[in-house]
Amino acid sequence: MNIERLGNGSMIDFQNEKDFISYKTGDIVFDEGDLGSVMYGVVEGEVELRTGGKYPASVRENELFGEMVLLDSRQRSATAVAVRDTTLAKITKERFLEYVGKDPSFALKVMGTLAGRLRVESKMRGL
Repeated sequence: MNIERLGNGSMIDFQNEKDFISYKTGDIVFDEGDLGSVMYGVVEGEVELRTGGKYPASVRENELFGEMVLLDSRQRSATAVAVRDTTLAKITKERFLEYVGKDPSFALKVMGTLAGRLRVESKMRGL
């Protein structure tokens, strides 16, 4: 099974965040359908996103995931699993807004990530 890279060239350094959480290989970060209130930035390691258990996509250092919950307050659309020992920065909605306030281009990076995922999904569905 192919693993699609979700990075869009917009690297974000999450080293200076204050709220980190670590996962061991195989640990579940969140399950599809879970409610959530934070997005994550990968500080170190790798996370695989699985939608419907069908298609893995990977997220690596300086990339983010879980951002949709901050934008629409809905359930998680995928399951996130650490595929290596991984350290994540937890980004709350308030912190997200701080990022955007200090650097509006941060919003473009998040939108670029979303656009990349939509392209992958469209390609998978043959659209």
